[in-house]
Amino acid sequence: MQTDGDKGCVPAEILEELEELLLGSVDALPQGGLLEQLRRSRTESRPLRVKLGVDPTAPDIHLGHTVVLRKLAQFQSLGHQAVLIIGDFTAKVGDPSGRSKLRPRLSDEAIAINAATYVEQAAKVLDMDKVELVSNGDWLGPLRMDEVLRLSSAVTVARMLERDDFSRRYESNEPISMLEFMYPLLQGYDSVAVKADIELGGTDQKFNLLMGRTIMEAYGVPPQTIMTVPLLVGTDGEQKMSKSYGNYIGVNDLADDMFGKVMSIPDDLMLTYFGLLTGATRHQVEIVAQGLEDGSYHPAQAKRDLAERLVTLYHSPEAAAAARAGFDRVFKEKDRPESIPEHQLPDDVLRDGRVWLPRLLTALGLASSNGEARRLIEQGGVRLNGVPVADPQTELSVETLKGAVLQVGRRKFVRLL
Repeated sequence: MQTDGDKGCVPAEILEELEELLLGSVDALPQGGLLEQLRRSRTESRPLRVKLGVDPTAPDIHLGHTVVLRKLAQFQSLGHQAVLIIGDFTAKVGDPSGRSKLRPRLSDEAIAINAATYVEQAAKVLDMDKVELVSNGDWLGPLRMDEVLRLSSAVTVARMLERDDFSRRYESNEPISMLEFMYPLLQGYDSVAVKADIELGGTDQKFNLLMGRTIMEAYGVPPQTIMTVPLLVGTDGEQKMSKSYGNYIGVNDLADDMFGKVMSIPDDLMLTYFGLLTGATRHQVEIVAQGLEDGSYHPAQAKRDLAERLVTLYHSPEAAAAARAGFDRVFKEKDRPESIPEHQLPDDVLRDGRVWLPRLLTALGLASSNGEARRLIEQGGVRLNGVPVADPQTELSVETLKGAVLQVGRRKFVRLL
């Protein structure tokens, strides 16, 4: 993390603000840039304009998305101006970050529906009354061809191929469309349009954020400082949180489901979740870490407290307490058979180290066929460690399944070894 700048003769309150903002971040570039922005804000008596761009490519968001939203909320709480850009135009282009293939294009109708639900869910983290909410279609849509040519001339193809995902696809003879080359330029133009002082994003956005500095310089606008935050690891403890991996915790999940999913995370993720998702201070996270290390804070208790805290954030204290009580009723064995059959994970269900859940249910005799297993999942009849599984395409790692309890209906239970 780039944190060191010239801190000589810097007022203590600015240094405190700097340290608070750097907590939970990965990069702050250029070196010393955030400190200079905070100094300028104080000198000019104006809030910094802090930009976050989101493309509404899906109708709902998960806790992984809230990491950067919480960083934006942190700037808000310090008196700076949050600028939330809904990428209704860039969503049509498709962000190539981390992609090995061209993204499918979305319809205008799907984008509009997704945008509405995204804003509604973002309001659970941000004070939307104080957010400058804009859509980049307002300035990207009307661009004339001569302006598009000017924007395109700001960057060379060689610079674009420095990007990891582009270079890998180029070397593998995978197609890269000119449309994808345009995406970082358009995101950079967003920064010109809103006159961003700071832009936030996940670590996978680093190239795009830095491209924003290049575009701003080409347009004679003071370049933004960029800050990146980590990509949250999902409940499987392996891959980034994603709906496609089935390892996500949705912001709109029911309280019981959210609580149960948090309880399913590996113990070594607890501190990360405390630090990135709850708004806990550095000192509070250190207290949790110390308790876990010296044994005064049992991991099971810590995880229950974490789950209750997160459910409180997205529902209410009452819903969180009820979810905790419900979880304990099940996992203190009161609502389970006294003896649960145990079964080794069958070798023939493994595909590249992962297990497709319908195939596993069939192999264990919990469903008569993959088709029936899919129907049971879709009907909400399958639970993993007490948490309903909603997606019949769910694939799970061996580590996630070891020791886990699968439940089908009210009476079928299997503990995997």
